[in-house]
Amino acid sequence: MKFSTPLIPSSNTQKQTECLVCPRRCGTERYNGKFGYCNTSDDFEIASICIHKGEEPAISGTSGICNIFFKGCNMSCIFCQNSQISRNCKSYHSDFYTLERIIHEVCNHLDMGCKAVGFVTPSHMIPQMLQIIMALKEKGRNPVFVYNTNAYDEVDVLKQLEGIIDVYLPDLKYSDNNLAKELSHTPDYVDVAQKALKEMFRQKGTPLHIDESGQAVSGLIIRHLVLPGYTDNSKQVMRFIAEELSPRVHVSLMSQYHPMSAISDHPDLNRYLFPAEYNEIISEMELLGMETGWVQSLESSNTFLPDFNLNDPFENEVINLMLST
Repeated sequence: MKFSTPLIPSSNTQKQTECLVCPRRCGTERYNGKFGYCNTSDDFEIASICIHKGEEPAISGTSGICNIFFKGCNMSCIFCQNSQISRNCKSYHSDFYTLERIIHEVCNHLDMGCKAVGFVTPSHMIPQMLQIIMALKEKGRNPVFVYNTNAYDEVDVLKQLEGIIDVYLPDLKYSDNNLAKELSHTPDYVDVAQKALKEMFRQKGTPLHIDESGQAVSGLIIRHLVLPGYTDNSKQVMRFIAEELSPRVHVSLMSQYHPMSAISDHPDLNRYLFPAEYNEIISEMELLGMETGWVQSLESSNTFLPDFNLNDPFENEVINLMLST
């Protein structure tokens, strides 16, 4: 399989430049400065490396997780709360990151007590992610590695991550390809994401292995953001998880949807989630026998809005809004 950059050591000395790393399969030559859908190069295009304490309790732990936020995305969700860095228009400018700087900053956070390193929106940056993991291991560091993804991933790529990624943290967004096309420019999302989830489940199964402090060290947690006006979509997502994977998979049901100004004229997404809508999905989960995971307080809609112009994008975030189911 060809990756977008020559960052992965190989016995083949010929540089591989055709980008087939995500389901877009653009085939562009990122190494030669030609950008594909994600509009990123083969550099370490990183928006922030920071400690985040607002993830699920099993992810953040007591000291927070060291999250590496990549720039760009292989999806275009019109409601994205990380739009400062996810829009593929090069409008966000940040410092240039070398591998040495990345490892230095990550190690500083690990020395402050973080036990895990999370890669946020990594699907288009797999070679860079693997280079970071290898460099950390060469330093004798062995944190828990968390793959925080939109689930728009290539199965063949995920197979190569087996034994490298400790915790998969995918967000299963849709059960309807037409909705995925309308809201995220991914007309094949359901087919791709369901296959990706099945591969993650094959690797990790249902158990979520935790350490003595309650932090996950291995396993699968599936996130789902409930969108206002689209409860049928959420119900079908839950049914897929329960019936095609297992009702015992850990699920994080999120209520943190915040209507961004860019979609103020959207007929459904221009408002907050109604409590009745969120409770309807919780009831569906109960009917399906899904009892492991977390739900969110409805107040979370105004507390998970990072500002990547700050050194700490989450310095104004209110934490501990995840409640175990």
